[in-house]
Amino acid sequence: MCTQDKAEVIETNDRSGSGAEESKRAKKERTLTYMLMTFLVIAWGFDYVVAKHALVLLEPLTLLFLKYSIGLVLVLCIKLKTERKSIIRKKDIPLFILCSICGEIIYYFCEYTAMDYIPVSLVSIVLAFVPAFSIIIEKVLFKRSVTKAMVIGIAVCIFGVVLIIGVDFELLFQGRIVGYLLAFGAVFSWNAYNFLTASLHDRYSSITLTCTQLICTALLILPYAIHTMPSFQAFTPTIIGGIIYLGLVNAGLGFMITVRSLHVLGPTSTALFSNFLPITSTFFGWILLNESISGLQIIGGIIVVAAACVVIKEKGKTEELSR
Repeated sequence: MCTQDKAEVIETNDRSGSGAEESKRAKKERTLTYMLMTFLVIAWGFDYVVAKHALVLLEPLTLLFLKYSIGLVLVLCIKLKTERKSIIRKKDIPLFILCSICGEIIYYFCEYTAMDYIPVSLVSIVLAFVPAFSIIIEKVLFKRSVTKAMVIGIAVCIFGVVLIIGVDFELLFQGRIVGYLLAFGAVFSWNAYNFLTASLHDRYSSITLTCTQLICTALLILPYAIHTMPSFQAFTPTIIGGIIYLGLVNAGLGFMITVRSLHVLGPTSTALFSNFLPITSTFFGWILLNESISGLQIIGGIIVVAAACVVIKEKGKTEELSR
């Protein structure tokens, strides 16, 4: 064999070995990301318990301010290390503020306040309706195409929500209706946030978006937080630890894991993970808060989660085809 042929064989083997090594690394990265997202879903389920305990002392927006202030420190550190220079356009500032109002202030006010009226598991189940409601908005306002599987998924999802609320019919007028309305308020505000922030994703990186919205949210609710902040003596070690946990895990670590998952697994798989939140929140609500829901509501929750997963997967397929 001539020298040139030998060189070609060596180069081919090197490429083959390099490709196998890259495939192995990619597989390990995906496995690690799946594990991190599983951890995050469990951590988010525990968030409800921590938040409900802290809300005994704090107003919802005051808790949000403390949580985001801690999360902002972590995100700022990451931003300074990875992306120091980023310019926010003046014309986008009103949009950033509107995103903070819809996706942070209104959303968390509705979610946290709803926990005063209905179990955390029911709050998280109603929030699983977000993707189905998003597709309804896209169809009505933007005339986007909807597949038959999406329509069936949305119909089944609505049936599951109706079943959950219908079981509570006798308790609706004893206060639970307020909790459900607030939970649906969170669904509406989150969808508004998604549509508002869609244009910003094309102009800014994920960490710049997150950091800017955290700053906007903290500044907007700062006066209210100062006015409603309890005395330092009122904070117990458990509440202080819970607030730190919410800030670091929910607003800080959660962001980093989600961004990693969006890059490694893609938006569809990442969205599917969040839909299993009702399972972890129901478990922690039952174990730690002594909350319970009826068998029919559990069935309704399973229906909502399963149908929402179908909707998300179908939406992911249509978005890939449209590219």
